[in-house]
Amino acid sequence: MSSQLLPRAHDRAIGVAPEPVTPAAPAPRNRAIALFLILLAQLMLTLDATVVNVALPDIAVELNFTAAGLSWVLSGYTLAFGGLLLLGGRLGDVYGRRIFFMVGLGIFVASSLAGGLAVSPAMLIAARALQGIGAALAAPSVLALITTTAVDEAARNRGLAAFTAVSSGGAAIGLILGGILTDLLDWRWTMFINVPIGITVIALIPRFVGETARRHGRFDIVGAIAATGTAVSIVWTLLKAPDFGWGSIQTVSGFVVAAAMLALLAWAETHHSHPLLRPALLQNRYRVAALVTMAALYGGMLATFFLLVQFLEDDLGFSPLTAGLAFLPMPLSVFTMSRVTPRLVRRFGPARLVITGAVGVTVAMVWLSQLSGTDGYPWAMPAMFAMGLSMGTAFMPISVIVLGGVEPEHAGSASGLLQTMQQLGGSVGLAVVASVYAAHQVTGDFLHGAHYGFVAAAVLAAIALIAALTQVIRRRPPQGVLAVD
Repeated sequence: MSSQLLPRAHDRAIGVAPEPVTPAAPAPRNRAIALFLILLAQLMLTLDATVVNVALPDIAVELNFTAAGLSWVLSGYTLAFGGLLLLGGRLGDVYGRRIFFMVGLGIFVASSLAGGLAVSPAMLIAARALQGIGAALAAPSVLALITTTAVDEAARNRGLAAFTAVSSGGAAIGLILGGILTDLLDWRWTMFINVPIGITVIALIPRFVGETARRHGRFDIVGAIAATGTAVSIVWTLLKAPDFGWGSIQTVSGFVVAAAMLALLAWAETHHSHPLLRPALLQNRYRVAALVTMAALYGGMLATFFLLVQFLEDDLGFSPLTAGLAFLPMPLSVFTMSRVTPRLVRRFGPARLVITGAVGVTVAMVWLSQLSGTDGYPWAMPAMFAMGLSMGTAFMPISVIVLGGVEPEHAGSASGLLQTMQQLGGSVGLAVVASVYAAHQVTGDFLHGAHYGFVAAAVLAAIALIAALTQVIRRRPPQGVLAVD
């Protein structure tokens, strides 16, 4: 097939003229298999952020975790994943996306096996951190492979819709799968389940997905160190702030280190011929607004999961299996929207859908903040369903805006930036909401603190809405640049 143009809807959304790409045109059946394998890997990476949530009580008892140490089963994965995503994206751009996709999955599979065999808290936390490293190397190539192998606009939009359905629904699926595995088998299967899936994907990927061109040039070592240091400092500080106190020397020092690393990153990226993070990616206000929207929406969603799991298991007495299944409305509604979102993007443009989704998430979180002791699951379920529909409405258009107009050789960096904002947003949102909840916690009355936590999550959703609204504010574009649609 002759060269295609990047989707016009993408380009109108971010205010740039389209640039030609020449993707390969594999047979339709092979394209479908390739997309399935890539998305299966993405689902595995996404659900591992939450799959151990409902298993934490069993893990604590068997491995003798302290209360403080148990939190690192979750944050060890998030810290490594969010901190190294930009580096993983650039490595894929420079050395080939397929090879780093496979290397990352290999590390992820091996560390999953180690986690399932863990005999001590230190071994499990180390395995979870290695899982995060593997995920950070593999995840940026997922979006890049989807966008650079699509043969036309329709195929690209379908791929992006499927990706966002998996990414936004994967966290809820993780809770469901974790409950099923923990109740019916053992918590260790929340780790072991990755091994056969990952090996299958690694074995089949070379048959159905071609390697991307390598981009030669000096590697940005300073930028890599600064980007990783910035992300790790922010996530580490926010995760530990509730323990040390927000005004403690440890917390203040952590933010100072993060600011210094961020300044070093800004300097490095403006002085390197092949920067890790291209400054041009952040010079478009539509892309920046979409990134902020993604971070705030995903952060609010993970924080809501944190509170809802406790409500279902502690207040309502649900088992891990029942609590996991209680989240079923979310992935069902996300996957339902993924079938229609590509058509809605073509008709209404991505910016309007992002705003609609942000409104829906905000309303759902405000609804949950009204939860009372006499309310049961029927009160929470409509909010969970609405949140799923809204996330499914917003996430795919956000990806369209962020990736639109990006040259194929920089697709890995752009997708790494998008997923970095998603993971860091999740970490920040969870840390902030958990801190608010803890500050108002009353022994024996979960909902007293949870009310404040849900309000904090609603504030995050409102921030996402404000950022989304800036995308429809019209400005006079420079000559040769298209205005927002």
